[in-house]
Amino acid sequence: MTPLQTQFEILKESYPQALMEELPSGAVLIIISDFPVPTGWSKDNATLRFLAPVGYPFAKPDCFWVDSDFRLKNGAMPKNAQIQVIPEVDGSYSWFSWHVGHWNPNKDNLSTFVRVVINRFKEAQ
Repeated sequence: MTPLQTQFEILKESYPQALMEELPSGAVLIIISDFPVPTGWSKDNATLRFLAPVGYPFAKPDCFWVDSDFRLKNGAMPKNAQIQVIPEVDGSYSWFSWHVGHWNPNKDNLSTFVRVVINRFKEAQ
């Protein structure tokens, strides 16, 4: 089993609905449906999507996407977000330009990145 597959199995312990889809480039799309979202947003949950890039875990995940109709509670587009496609994936989604501050490939994993997303959602702006 590759490090990515091992980390994905750990992620599934918290999000059993998670899916992993290999893309033609070798990157992997991680999809978590029914991802819980705190108050302040237009939805209580969303489908979270992010890429484990080629070279993962040395190359860190960067940015994430949710449903295209995902907005702040007041209907506004969130800061650092816009509608955009996911490379190699059909459809347009709400893309959050949100980045991991520090990444240690020997310690950090897919669950680390999901915590980054959770922390972003706590800031309903």
